[in-house]
Amino acid sequence: MTGKRSEWFDWVKALGIAAAIAIIIRVFLFSPVIVDGPSMLPTLHDGDYLIVNKISYTIGDPERFDVVVFHATETRNYIKRVIGLPGEHVEYKDEKLYVNGKTVNEPFIQDRVNQLNDNQTYTFDFSLEDLPGGYQKIPEGYVLVLGDNRNNSTDSRRLGLISIDRIVGEAQFKIWPPSRIGTVN
Repeated sequence: MTGKRSEWFDWVKALGIAAAIAIIIRVFLFSPVIVDGPSMLPTLHDGDYLIVNKISYTIGDPERFDVVVFHATETRNYIKRVIGLPGEHVEYKDEKLYVNGKTVNEPFIQDRVNQLNDNQTYTFDFSLEDLPGGYQKIPEGYVLVLGDNRNNSTDSRRLGLISIDRIVGEAQFKIWPPSRIGTVN
């Protein structure tokens, strides 16, 4: 009887340790997220399952073009791309991104921009001053984010700048559906 009790205890202990490790990984390191909506097309599709790296910004800062998950409201997270960083001035004019007056290419939307007719616009012109807050430069501790699907995205143009403290982490891997498995570019 002692052998069975010891074996049973070993199984309970192993399952408890495994559960504790899973909880630590989920809470502090990585988290699954499901894309909800078309705002990040063509990069991410509605229903894509992602793994978000929660420690990216604990040990570093967001970089331009990182795809991040952030708390948009108390109950809702959004997925967007970092476009502007602290200390920068951002402007969009004639389908071109300008950071501190210099053109910055956005390869992740270039195919869509190239397919536009003469009277179509993918990203409407705006400058940092036009956004909520009316800043001339992005303050420390904030980033400007946009969805890749610029005509169908609630992002910094409407929400204002996003506090880095509200960022959950960086979306790094697509894990579902199988045809889309890979890194998030």
